Amino acid sequence: MKQSTKVLFTAIAMVLMGTVYAQVTSETGVVAETATAAAPKVTTEEISAFEFLMKGGVFLIPIGILLFYTLVVMVEKFRYIKRVTKLDASIMNSVESGKRAGNFDATLSALDRDTTAYGSVIKQGVETFVSRPGKTSEIESNMEKMANIEIGKMEKNINHLGLIAGIAPTLGFIGTISGVIKIFYSISITENVSIGNISGGLYEKMISSGSGLVVGIIAFAGYHLLNGMIDKYALNIQKLNLEFVNLINNPGNGDKTK
Repeated sequence: MKQSTKVLFTAIAMVLMGTVYAQVTSETGVVAETATAAAPKVTTEEISAFEFLMKGGVFLIPIGILLFYTLVVMVEKFRYIKRVTKLDASIMNSVESGKRAGNFDATLSALDRDTTAYGSVIKQGVETFVSRPGKTSEIESNMEKMANIEIGKMEKNINHLGLIAGIAPTLGFIGTISGVIKIFYSISITENVSIGNISGGLYEKMISSGSGLVVGIIAFAGYHLLNGMIDKYALNIQKLNLEFVNLINNPGNGDKTK
């Protein structure tokens, strides 16, 4: 993760902590007023969506951090996978031309400029063929190893999304349980068992559960979307590897390397 991203991450975390701390302090004051008031007044107050969300309590801090990290990973990996899985249609034409001429210098130069995952695998195949011609099994093995390396680069940090998909809803549920405990603790102190007290506090604490579920759904969707893109590459590179092996093993291409 770049330095600027880390700074932004830290700033958002600090804002979330400050906002939720202010909200928790405000709730403490409300509980104190309830304890001293014999008949608390029912007031209607309009609040913004952000203020409403912040009523979820202190557990929104880690949930908010997980949401930010989820979006960073999703955007970063989506852009990376999209870039490295672009297939240059001329790549196999270049290999065929090198095979016919018996010289792969031009092909290797073109592959050096190709920064995609397809180019890396085909380059590995060409280099193995040049150094050990006729060793089809070795060529296939090296190309498969390079494909696995490229897939490993694509999968880096994606498993974090699967972890967040399970952690975020759990944090939200813990936040709700914590809120319910506080509600009944307040009731035991104030002896005020009004429906308004219970339902009002309960809906606020359930915000954390809803937030955790939303973050979990986003992470779950991102995890499977990115893995779907990687699976598509894995299938395509297998087809390309087979095409490459058939091409270099075809004696009708005027091979002059032997």
